[in-house]
Amino acid sequence: MSDEKNIDWENLEDDPMTAPDDGGSDVNSDTGRNGEESRARSANELDAVFDVPVNVSAVLGKAYLEVSQLMKLGPGTIVELDRKVGEAIDIFVNNRLVARGEVVVIDERLGVTMTEIIKGERG
Repeated sequence: MSDEKNIDWENLEDDPMTAPDDGGSDVNSDTGRNGEESRARSANELDAVFDVPVNVSAVLGKAYLEVSQLMKLGPGTIVELDRKVGEAIDIFVNNRLVARGEVVVIDERLGVTMTEIIKGERG
């Protein structure tokens, strides 16, 4: 996990807790904080979640094998997966499907780029 802590400030402007103080009756007007101070406060409140570990999995495909077939696998064995080349892969966070993406190669290492965010029901 990267130590970088990037926040997209542009997308936080719709949040009433981070909206700039326009002198109206919003959340910030009674505290006297301007938009930048409020944004800094919101970022500090998020610091606690930056260090929470999550399990991220990128699933290229699945294969179902009997134990006897599994025991016969060795170096160089090809296992056929249930996906075709170029088909989107599933990206899971803590065993919940959150996105689909594509496999990319960066400096001779495999990576994943997200192409679609999955919006699911919470509950």
